Amino acid sequence: MAPAGYGSRVEGIHAVSAAVRAGRVKRLTVERNRRSRDEIAVLIAAVGDDSVTFVDDARSVAESDAPQGVIAECAPILPVDLDTLASEDAAVVVLDHLEDPHNVGAIARTAAAAGVTGLVMSGRRSAPLSAAAFKAAAGGLESLPVSIVGSIPEALSRLKSKGVWCVGLDAGGESSLFGLGILTEPVALVVGAEGDGLSQLTRKRCDLVASIPMVGESESLNASVSAALGIFEIMRARI
Repeated sequence: MAPAGYGSRVEGIHAVSAAVRAGRVKRLTVERNRRSRDEIAVLIAAVGDDSVTFVDDARSVAESDAPQGVIAECAPILPVDLDTLASEDAAVVVLDHLEDPHNVGAIARTAAAAGVTGLVMSGRRSAPLSAAAFKAAAGGLESLPVSIVGSIPEALSRLKSKGVWCVGLDAGGESSLFGLGILTEPVALVVGAEGDGLSQLTRKRCDLVASIPMVGESESLNASVSAALGIFEIMRARI
């Protein structure tokens, strides 16, 4: 059975605006006292008055902490097949069971901005692509191809069989990420979960594990920060 779609609920000005531009929005919920604000008025005009419900406080019906007065019910986005991400110019980010939707959204936002060709995540034991993730992504999840898989280690094996190098990102990595030659090849950057990092089996499936050099005994970086540095190092290597 194919994975269900995601993104059927989107909250926050930037995320809803992106969903409107993508033509996905079916219905808006808007705070009455914000309806005349320019950015909200544009959204209302785009979907039509008949598709808008007004409420006193959007937070009472929101999933995220700060919906900024607007919530959208949308047609879902369908995930892509993993094999379609194994292209000659693949620059894929693989999330090894991240649990914070804000981190997932922030990584998606960076990935979309940098031209990453796809995102891979597990459909189990991972943060869902929820309203909070879409809000943090600020539109990035509208355009970024996402493959939702049952097993991250198995997904890495499939990517490797298609000629994609799998590079794990971990503070204990044996190589420096910076200047890594294979980043110019088809590559998947594997980002470990908050706190736990890469799982043992995921680490074994990587072709190599690289680290981000840091001065002194600094604590490990936040998952989304590490991913951002890795993503832009891939893009820098390809300039």
